[in-house]
Amino acid sequence: MNIAEKLIRYGEPLCGELTISDVRLGLGYSCVELNDGSTGVAWTPNRSPTGSCTHLRYAGSLLGLAAKESLSWLNSDTMLERAVGLATFNALNSKVSRNLLDDEAISLLKLQAGEHVVMIGHFAPIVQRIEKTGCRLEIIELDPGKPGDLGILNSRQDFSALAHCDVAIITATSIINKTIDALLAAIHHSRAAILLGPSTPVCPEAFADSRITQLSGAYVLQPEKIKAIISQGGGTMLMKKFLQFHSISV
Repeated sequence: MNIAEKLIRYGEPLCGELTISDVRLGLGYSCVELNDGSTGVAWTPNRSPTGSCTHLRYAGSLLGLAAKESLSWLNSDTMLERAVGLATFNALNSKVSRNLLDDEAISLLKLQAGEHVVMIGHFAPIVQRIEKTGCRLEIIELDPGKPGDLGILNSRQDFSALAHCDVAIITATSIINKTIDALLAAIHHSRAAILLGPSTPVCPEAFADSRITQLSGAYVLQPEKIKAIISQGGGTMLMKKFLQFHSISV
């Protein structure tokens, strides 16, 4: 059973009779609001593989859709549908009571000088902080932008660096682009592995049999603010004061 299937299995009992009351598919992030007010966010894929100006085949008919239906899109063949599925899961999961950790996500990793850290996805705001610990940082970014950006990005898709790292930091967008299972399979000897970013499903049950040791994601505090920012092309830096960031051990 892959990660998407595990999330669906865990999320289905939370659906009940809940339906979608609002959806925003922004340029950076998407969000789903359910009719009980719970809201979840997820990264928006940055291109449509169809070449069509219609990016979501269900556009115009999502309001009132059963949460169970949109949750099932986590296993869709279409990236944007998977984003809606993950946002749905994060909305459902936001109502679950959990023993969350108060410390900041990277602090919890307790990075040490000399350790080999592999970052999947370019988390620019934390790069300098990680490097200051004296660890050896390698960043693997599938879409690095201009060649040579920062001089530390590469686009290897075999993820071989994960096999020997001490700590893995993995973007939760890997659930949406369907690389998460290959990434987790590539980790062999790490002492810690974190799934990071607002898209992260803070659900240790789905990762209990994986190498993931920590989930660090975000819960929506003010849905109206988040919906406005997402609709207007905003991302994490603009959303963060309307989100509450949480971590949990797996």
